[in-house]
Amino acid sequence: MRIGVIGGLDRNARELEEVARAGGHELHTHNGVVVGRASSAGLRALIVRSDLVFLLTGINSHNAVHLAKRTARQFGRPLRIVRRLSPAHLAAYLPALTASAASQATAAVLRHAA
Repeated sequence: MRIGVIGGLDRNARELEEVARAGGHELHTHNGVVVGRASSAGLRALIVRSDLVFLLTGINSHNAVHLAKRTARQFGRPLRIVRRLSPAHLAAYLPALTASAASQATAAVLRHAA
């Protein structure tokens, strides 16, 4: 599963990526700065290519939060709004993601077999 994280501190990005990789997931980050076209386009691209997006509100711009919500809704991406996301929080959340993905895959196989 591809996970996107918008906002937060850049110094946590490496640890979050390692936790996600250990759980079999791919994690990409965006710092939440949306000054100029390149920054906002990067935020949109992150959401479009992610299967799940965490939107951090503790350290993020209001414009980034607004743009992320609108883009996630537009492209049908699940958005989890959290105040902050530490590596420990992500590690606790990953088993639920894995279980959810497995149940969705099973349901898709059952629908296809019927």
